[in-house]
Amino acid sequence: MSHRPDRRARRASASPLFTPHGADRAGRRKARRQLAEATAKARDRATAHPDGTVPVEEPLPAPLYGLAGRPGPASARGSRLKLPAHRMTTAIASGAYPFLAEGGLGADGIYIGRDVHAEAAFSFDPFTLYGRVEGFTNPNVLLAGVIGQGKSALAKSFALRSIAFGYRVYVPCDPKGEWTPVAAALGGTSIALGPGLPGRLNPLDAAPRPVSVPEEEWTGEIRKRRLLLLGSLARTVLGRDLAPMEHTALDVALDAVVSQAAATGRTPLLGDIATTLNNPGLLDIAGGAMSGRLGDAARDLAHAMRRLVHGDLAGMFDAPSTAVFNPDSPMLTIDLSRLGGSGDDTALVLAMTCASAWMESALTDPNGGRRWIVYDEAWRLMRHPGLLQRMQSQWKLSRGLGIANLMVIHRLSDLLTAGDAGSRGRALAEGLLADCSTRIIYRQENDQLQAAASLLGLTTVETQAIAHLNRGRGLWRVAGRSFIVQHLLHPHERTLFDTDARMH
Repeated sequence: MSHRPDRRARRASASPLFTPHGADRAGRRKARRQLAEATAKARDRATAHPDGTVPVEEPLPAPLYGLAGRPGPASARGSRLKLPAHRMTTAIASGAYPFLAEGGLGADGIYIGRDVHAEAAFSFDPFTLYGRVEGFTNPNVLLAGVIGQGKSALAKSFALRSIAFGYRVYVPCDPKGEWTPVAAALGGTSIALGPGLPGRLNPLDAAPRPVSVPEEEWTGEIRKRRLLLLGSLARTVLGRDLAPMEHTALDVALDAVVSQAAATGRTPLLGDIATTLNNPGLLDIAGGAMSGRLGDAARDLAHAMRRLVHGDLAGMFDAPSTAVFNPDSPMLTIDLSRLGGSGDDTALVLAMTCASAWMESALTDPNGGRRWIVYDEAWRLMRHPGLLQRMQSQWKLSRGLGIANLMVIHRLSDLLTAGDAGSRGRALAEGLLADCSTRIIYRQENDQLQAAASLLGLTTVETQAIAHLNRGRGLWRVAGRSFIVQHLLHPHERTLFDTDARMH
């Protein structure tokens, strides 16, 4: 069989002529001549073999260097290659080597899940990061996400996995009763409050005195806490700030009730406060020289306190406590699900205020260790400045108390419901956000993106990311650093945390 070479092999080919811009006329003429010679030589070699013959391949040239490679210091063998140092910015380096990812927060702390971009495990512990990460100034955490995206599972996972590190968890308000199974699984305590239930909490209980605090100083501290509690309860019911004479009436009524209770050897109750405020003559006598119209000024206060004794909260906070705080309990939750069904959240807020005051005995214990304080469904509390003020105080003291506050809301715009721009409620809500070094944002609806970006200072990329996050995946902003983290649950955790059981 004759061999017919491909016609395309006969066609001469050469690279386009390129001459440097700075070449002179003689150099360009020489380059054109060399190109013409190369073209003619290629054409001659293509036509040198007639049809029916097989061209003989030329032998390959011998290698320039032997198997040992190029000799000398430039051979790159034995790490002897020396190159001059070169500096570049990270922007240039990422273009030269695009496979860069965030280094993470380290392996210490609570395992959360998978860092999506780095494809690595993601761990988080606010107590570990404090003082080690630049800009991480407090251990408080904000968690926001629409319904059904797994934010409740993340909060419960925080609590459950923290127990392994020796932390304790307190939930002063559980409006849905979802934390009760978690507390039971951990061997903790859950106190259910509501109409017809046997649970009682006296918010005027005195916390145990620390050994390092003198008796007289501790008595003054207890009095201040009780006054703050009574003022917060009154503001919540009245829906306004207290007048100066109303503050005085509370002060006088508290001193009178505490003196009477000490004489009889019992703990003062909210019912005693309401009785004193509702008796103008008794209040005037207790006020002494400041009597004047003190009894008349306390009329609204008397009606406000009556709700805690004879209203929808009757029987829950006007009797001695039926539960004793156990500092060794890994978890303590206050189940207020019996109060969260109505459209009015005032009863729920009042109950949470009382429960928070009762829990302060644990928070002020210098030997209490590290603790999580979880405010679930906190969006329902944003319209009550009295409670926001108590929360702000706890936020500010988080470092000194050794606690990490976790606030769970649905949307970032929930913070705007605390009041109009410039109002005291709005300032308190924005202060809580500012005092959270960690912000965890699960998927937000499109109409909420602008508010989220404005409140958190999100970049365009971050804003687009939170609009397309899958279930269990959130944007973590930790002291200015951003991560996309997929929360991973153990099958037992998934069963324990399932809030959609009735939907299956």
